[in-house]
Amino acid sequence: MSRTQQLAEALVARPSVTPQDEGCLPLIAARLEPLGFACEFVESGPDDFRVTNLWARRTGTGGAGPLLAFAGHTDVVPTGPVAQWRSPPFQPTVRDGRLYGRGTTDMKTSIAAFVVAVEDFLAAVPDTPLSIGFLLTSDEEGPANDGTVVLCRLLQERGEQPDYCIVGEPTSVKRTGDMIKNGRRGSLSGRLTVRGVQGHIAYPQLARNPIHQALPALAELASIEWDRGNEFFPPTSWQISNLHSGTGATNVIPGDAVIDFNFRFSTESTAERLQQRVQSLLDRHGLEYDLRWTLGGQPFLTRPGTLVDTVAQAIADETGLKPELSTSGGTSDGRFIAKICPQVIEFGPPNATLHKIDEHIVLADIPPLTNIYRRTLEGLHARAAASLAAAAPVAAAPAAQ
Repeated sequence: MSRTQQLAEALVARPSVTPQDEGCLPLIAARLEPLGFACEFVESGPDDFRVTNLWARRTGTGGAGPLLAFAGHTDVVPTGPVAQWRSPPFQPTVRDGRLYGRGTTDMKTSIAAFVVAVEDFLAAVPDTPLSIGFLLTSDEEGPANDGTVVLCRLLQERGEQPDYCIVGEPTSVKRTGDMIKNGRRGSLSGRLTVRGVQGHIAYPQLARNPIHQALPALAELASIEWDRGNEFFPPTSWQISNLHSGTGATNVIPGDAVIDFNFRFSTESTAERLQQRVQSLLDRHGLEYDLRWTLGGQPFLTRPGTLVDTVAQAIADETGLKPELSTSGGTSDGRFIAKICPQVIEFGPPNATLHKIDEHIVLADIPPLTNIYRRTLEGLHARAAASLAAAAPVAAAPAAQ
């Protein structure tokens, strides 16, 4: 069994359902401290939803090199019906060449691979100018109010901001290395309450049906081309997720209708502009309404450059694959990190079973994952060393006698 698999199993065995960490972060810190990492635990949140966070940093030799942060979360989603699992979800089990357990894919194996990659890299290159950080939380699968966003705020206040960040989300599709997420769409949700007048369904002239009034506006919202996207993002989409109205009786016109909707938006749109367009349309339809907005996250994008190129090269060297760059999928903590870090990508193992019953990772995907992270460290180290050498003053030649 590889060291990455051993650590992944130790993490999976801890039932760290959001916001619980169940000792995962102390276990990781115990591996990092002997490597020279200063480990800082930060707790946040109310007593009934206490979140544990870890910022661990090892400053590179000379202190002038860039900072690479590995980011991730130790919390997992609930298991669902335990009886439907073929083996207990928090009892890591190897079966048919796969490691089963909640968190194997999302994302405890990635965190284990981070740690082992750093151990191997520093064993070979102890005097690297590259600074390395671990930005880890137990509040990613939950509200995400007291996790990564708290650490990012703390680092920003200190002026301690990463130059590069790799988030260990499971991004691959069929094989480890076939996809990198170099950005994510923004998420903007709205709760629209359309006011009507309740009344007897046989006397519609004495009432005002909010569903009937809302439908033309909703149809128009569904048909709008909000933007056309760009080379990295698909067009912005608007979708209704819930519609609630009525008393349950068949002879009562409801007094209001509540519509929940969401934008997943590209960098071609802004949250402010989308809000303005929706409200203008509702006003034009003459609706009496209340509208409350929730901005889940702004879109972010890391164009090909130092980090994307280094990770892509590491993947090619390890697997022979040319990774696809994608911004598909939901939101991640990358949306918080992108506010303080200019280059953020997400890269991890195949994601086919994340959040599912019998979540698992194929054992053959674990060594390449570890090696790609290690090769990325080697690549960034080489770039940092070359950059510092080029910037060093040239010693003056001795004067002729």
